[in-house]
Amino acid sequence: MSKIRKMSIQGVRSFGIEDKDNQVITFFDPLTVLVGPNGAGKTTIIECLKYATSGDMPPGSKGSSFVHDPKDAHETEVRAQIRLLFMDANGEKMSVQRAMSCTMKGKTYTFKSLEQVIVRIKDGKKISLSSKCGEIDREMISALGVSKPVLNNVIFCHQEDSNWPLSEGKALKEKFDSIFAATKYIKALDTMRQLRAKKAQTVKECQMELRYLKQNKEKAQQIRETVATKEAQLMASKDSIQQIENQIGPLETRQHDIDMKLGKVMKFDNDIKALDSRKKQMEEDNRELEETMEQVFQGSDEQLQEIYQNHQRTVREKERRLTDCQKELEKASRECQRLNRIRADLLMEQGRLQLEADHHTDNIKNRDNEVRSLSSYLEMEGYDRLPFSTLQLESFHRQVKQRLEQENQTASQVMADFQEKEQQKQQSIDEMRDKKTGLERTVELKRDLQGKKQHELRNIRTELQRLEGSSSRLQELESELSKAERELQSTVQNSNVEELKAEVVELQREKAELDRTQRQLDKEMETLNTHTTARTQMDMLKRDKTEKEEQVRKIKSRHNEDLVSLLGYFPNKRQLEDWIYTKSKEVNATRDRLAKLNKDLASNEQNKNHIAAEVRKKEQQLANDEEKFFNVCGSQELEQDLGKLQEDLEKVSKQRAMLAGATAVYTQFIGQLTEEREPCCPVCQRTFPSESDLQEVISDMQSKLRLVPDKLKNTEQDLKRKEKKRDDMVALRPVRQSIVQLQEKELPELRNRLQTVNREIERLKSDVEEQDTLLATQMSEEETAKACLQDISLMDKYLMDLKELERKIAQHASKLQGVDLTRTTQQVSQEKQETQHKLDTTSSKMELKRKLIQDQQDQIQMLKSSVNETRAEKLKLSSDMQKQQQLEEQCIEFTTEIQALTRDIRQAKEQLSPLSTALEKLQLEKQELMERKKQKQEECQEKVSAIKERVKAITSFEREITKYVDEGKDEYKEQKESELQETNTQLHEAEKSKEKINKEMGNIRQDIDTQKVQERWLQDNLTLRKRVEELKEVVAKREVLMKDMGNMQVLQLRQERREAERKMEDLKKNRSIALGRQKGFEEDIMHYRKELREDQYEKADERYKNKMITMRTTELVIKDLDLYYKALDQTIMKFHSMKMDEINKIIRDLWRSTYRGQDIEYVEIRSDVDENASAGLRRRVYNYRVVMVKGDTPSDMRGRCSAGQKVLASLIIRLALAETFCLNCGILALDEPTTNLDRDNIESLAHALVEIIKSRSRQRNFQLLVITHDEDFVELLGRSSYIEHFYRIRKNQDQNSEITKCSISSLSSYLH
Repeated sequence: MSKIRKMSIQGVRSFGIEDKDNQVITFFDPLTVLVGPNGAGKTTIIECLKYATSGDMPPGSKGSSFVHDPKDAHETEVRAQIRLLFMDANGEKMSVQRAMSCTMKGKTYTFKSLEQVIVRIKDGKKISLSSKCGEIDREMISALGVSKPVLNNVIFCHQEDSNWPLSEGKALKEKFDSIFAATKYIKALDTMRQLRAKKAQTVKECQMELRYLKQNKEKAQQIRETVATKEAQLMASKDSIQQIENQIGPLETRQHDIDMKLGKVMKFDNDIKALDSRKKQMEEDNRELEETMEQVFQGSDEQLQEIYQNHQRTVREKERRLTDCQKELEKASRECQRLNRIRADLLMEQGRLQLEADHHTDNIKNRDNEVRSLSSYLEMEGYDRLPFSTLQLESFHRQVKQRLEQENQTASQVMADFQEKEQQKQQSIDEMRDKKTGLERTVELKRDLQGKKQHELRNIRTELQRLEGSSSRLQELESELSKAERELQSTVQNSNVEELKAEVVELQREKAELDRTQRQLDKEMETLNTHTTARTQMDMLKRDKTEKEEQVRKIKSRHNEDLVSLLGYFPNKRQLEDWIYTKSKEVNATRDRLAKLNKDLASNEQNKNHIAAEVRKKEQQLANDEEKFFNVCGSQELEQDLGKLQEDLEKVSKQRAMLAGATAVYTQFIGQLTEEREPCCPVCQRTFPSESDLQEVISDMQSKLRLVPDKLKNTEQDLKRKEKKRDDMVALRPVRQSIVQLQEKELPELRNRLQTVNREIERLKSDVEEQDTLLATQMSEEETAKACLQDISLMDKYLMDLKELERKIAQHASKLQGVDLTRTTQQVSQEKQETQHKLDTTSSKMELKRKLIQDQQDQIQMLKSSVNETRAEKLKLSSDMQKQQQLEEQCIEFTTEIQALTRDIRQAKEQLSPLSTALEKLQLEKQELMERKKQKQEECQEKVSAIKERVKAITSFEREITKYVDEGKDEYKEQKESELQETNTQLHEAEKSKEKINKEMGNIRQDIDTQKVQERWLQDNLTLRKRVEELKEVVAKREVLMKDMGNMQVLQLRQERREAERKMEDLKKNRSIALGRQKGFEEDIMHYRKELREDQYEKADERYKNKMITMRTTELVIKDLDLYYKALDQTIMKFHSMKMDEINKIIRDLWRSTYRGQDIEYVEIRSDVDENASAGLRRRVYNYRVVMVKGDTPSDMRGRCSAGQKVLASLIIRLALAETFCLNCGILALDEPTTNLDRDNIESLAHALVEIIKSRSRQRNFQLLVITHDEDFVELLGRSSYIEHFYRIRKNQDQNSEITKCSISSLSSYLH
């Protein structure tokens, strides 16, 4: 049971921000009262409790106004903190801390929530949860055991919202809905209603889609039937084509045999023609060769061969010498290139060395110029004439080093002098500053002492003024004290408190007896109501059981025959689902096998078409290759013909070479014969017997020399023609290989593959038909079982419901055993009303007696407090009169001391003025001294730096000069120049050697050309003798071919071939027509199958079935949602009605015991409800209103009641709600409950609160927190025994709120 223990507040609204301003309040059991004037900060207590527990700000607050104003605190940022110690619903200690801050920037306030921590104390250990790792607000709601709306609207309701029960309808409805915690259930109803609407829309969409899917399903079935018809026609067409193919086969075989024979005849004919052409060509070639030759060699073949070999040896020797010269020339060229590269490298190195020498000369010149310039700058003598020797340079460096040391010493001495003067000035400034500081400290101390004395003097004078009228006040107090004592004694004697207490005890006993009787009647009424409900429920359960048994019987009779035929027994839902799942797997497996077979069938048909096309392609290629080969070669002996052609080419080529060199040979021979004294034959070396023979030979050579150009042109044309033919025949080698490959390997293999594929297609077709039949059977069985599944599922549900109904019937039967129902609820209700009337009468009497007791006790207590206060004031005045003489002496003493301190302060200020002037003068002198020191130091450093820079430049030049000399660059330069001269000499010699070799090679090439003419003549003689032998072989071969060709019947073969071609053409025409028809069937089938593969037809049956299942299951869901909606709505209404009855009963009792007027008997909360609610309609709506009842006439209280009635009704409704909903949290805070109430109603309210406290005093966690400015109301509450102390809230001198704990007795004395 949760309750609050203690709370501390700092920096919230008017509560201060300092640690000393932290206010702590401890909450009492069962009543805590806070009293204070308007604006003291009373309502802030409730706001802090609300913020600590729920985290909500006060209404209308933006956060920054909840924190203490930074402007009032004279700060830019203010931090606030609220700490609350409480017990949770389980009785464990917990504490929560919430911190805030408000920052002011200009006129803008920024609010920020800081660290929030909740601590749970369990078994002495503290467990913390910060806002970084959890939700503080949710944890607080859970710990207190009440909802957030109850916290905000009932327990810690703000004063501005205290009249919310009489607010307008919409706001009131929102408040009550949140308090009843019905929002989440209403949201659940809305969700179910929206879900039902969505499902209904889904059903409509499914119905529309089903019409469309049914059309697709029927269209898909129609397409499949059309495909089957087309496939049958396709098979018939294929059979027709096969018959034609069977007739074409023998004709093709016979035609092939005839073609082979005719090809052989054609080959013989071509060979004879080729031999004739070759014979003619060879004879013409021999004749042309003889004409081109100057003369034909008359010797034997051996002599001709020997001359030819000797000539070849001579030519080879000259060619070998030419090769050696070529190598020597290449070697000489490489040597020249090497020498040129060396020469180029030496030239580059010579240029680089010359640059370095020039740079060395410049360095010496620059160094000497720098030395002369620096010596002139330093006024050194002996360095005017250039160049300088090594001794002069060494002397120069020594003198410069000495001069640098002198300059450094001079600068150090000057800096030391300035440093000493600066220290002297600083010492004078420090002494002057210490003296001035001492005087200022003295003035400050005496001024503080003077202020303290003046403050004490003012206090003493104020006290003396107050004591001047104390003597007369002392006499008045003595008379008041004697009068109060007499009045107190008289009141005590006249009181009858003990008699009244005895009467109250008797009334309490009587009320306890009546309470016991009332509880027994309530228990009896509850028992009667419970058993009546049980009998009604039992009858309803039996009717439900009969209906469900009938439904089970109908389902079994409807599906028994089908299921027993399929399964062999009548299954339950689980068994049927397992059977359907197994059957579905079989169907899918069959479909997969069928799809695989169709795929294989299509693949094989495609493969068959591909192989057939490939066969036709290869046959066409073979025919084209044979035609091409025959057109070019004229026979099938390619290699033999090509060899002969190559030999002819070699002869023609040699003849052309001989003719090309014939001009030079004949010219040389004619020259030799005409120039020599005894000429001889240039070939055989025979001498001519006479001059006429010589002239005949010369004349013959000259005539042949004239014929050489024409013969050379004819020979070249013949050579080009034969080379073209050779190239064409060489190009036929791949064609010949392709023909052999096609005839012997590729075509036989393709025909074998085509036969194999045809056999596989026939096997696959039979398998497809078998699987189609099996699939249709399995799908039919599966559809039958699925049609039964929904009813079987419903039957299983009915059977489970029957078991549950039987169990509930047995429970209700056991509850009704041995129950006596002779008494009715009307009788028990009448007895309850009579007992309640007696109880109300007794309570009124007892309350009246207690009021009398409390009034007498309050009066006596008030008189006692008045006597005590008067005595205390009298004693205080007597003590103050004795202090007056002492205060007058202290006044004189303080006046004298203050005057002395004033003189001392004036003298010290007069001494400070000249010290300040002297101090400023010394500081100026020190500043001037430091500036001169800095200037002098910079001048010395600049002079030394200039000298060092020039010395550094001279040293750099000397370093480069020394490096050049040390590396011996001059000697190295001379060495490279001598190497360059030597290389130029070697290069000239190599060029001369190269020129000599070139001249020798020219002579050798001229000799070789002359020898080649002689070689051509010898080759032509050899070729001529070889052709004569070949011509004889051709004549013999032609005679053999003519004899073979005469043995074949050529005319008969050609007639038979024409007849076969005619029959073949007719069959092929018929086959083409059948193939066209077959192609049309295949295209139709492909079109229909493509259409079946479209998205709308491919899975039309499955989609129709799935959509039908979706629609049926959605309809079942809608029915279930209707049932759930009605059940939850009725449950919410029942809970609502019970709570409203309980709340209205408490409201009536509190109103009758509190309100003193006669115009309103009681008030209650009414709610109008629409009973016709279902999941398809809008959810039920509660329209709350507060009514006041006079007689039997209720009327709305809003707008018709006074301000006081409005406040009282709102307060009573909050008390009733707290009584009903705060079982785990007995806390209730009332802020200014007496607003707008008259005195009678204030008293009645006080007595009602006391009664509530008394009735709930047995509840350990009950706590009532009352905040008011009406001290009379507090005094009325204080008359009870439930309050001993209260808290007074007021503003201190800093206008910050302070909380003070006071005794209730002090309030009574204060009022009097």
